[in-house]
Amino acid sequence: MVFDKKISAAPLLLGAAALIFPFFADVHFPLLGGKTVAWVEDAQSCWLLFGALFTLFYMRPGSLDEGSRQFWLWSVVWWLTLFGRGISWGRDYFPEGPRMVFRAISVVLIGTLVLAFFFSPALRRNVAERFRHERLPLWTIVVVVVTFLISDTVEHHRLLAPLFLHHHAWQDLIEELYELPFMIGLFLIAFAMMKHEKTAGSGVRALRRADEAPGY
Repeated sequence: MVFDKKISAAPLLLGAAALIFPFFADVHFPLLGGKTVAWVEDAQSCWLLFGALFTLFYMRPGSLDEGSRQFWLWSVVWWLTLFGRGISWGRDYFPEGPRMVFRAISVVLIGTLVLAFFFSPALRRNVAERFRHERLPLWTIVVVVVTFLISDTVEHHRLLAPLFLHHHAWQDLIEELYELPFMIGLFLIAFAMMKHEKTAGSGVRALRRADEAPGY
């Protein structure tokens, strides 16, 4: 794996937001009886669904070779799985629905991720190749990892939780806020990979056209 160590505006802004979040409790940011948390959760859901749709339409997996096609379709399923988990597989919006349906949705999405990886040699090769050679934005990865760990720390009241959770009443809000830079950072990492592949694909097509051009 190759890391791009250049610091861009995105991780700086996400990191700055992460430093500010704990003070929402100190200034008693209005919770509005849980509506604020619900709005943040809805924003997360919209973002995750956007990630799936953007990946599908930007990369157009059907036009790619087998390995890349399976990788980007697998990525779409990852976004949909995160989206599904965020809305409790649909239970958040249809609380009276049959539990069997929600369980089936989770089994289908998670099962697709696992089975596709283990039963597709082309997908595994593509993932391994990207792991070895893909150039990834280091500081965005740092923000993603750190904010995920902070969100988990706040949710489960781990040792360092008091550093980020200054008042217990704001726990849900702080936890959800820290998931925002995590999700945005994930998309930025994926988008960097998409741009690299698009650029590489354009270069290959240009070389092919040059090779196929008639000589004079």
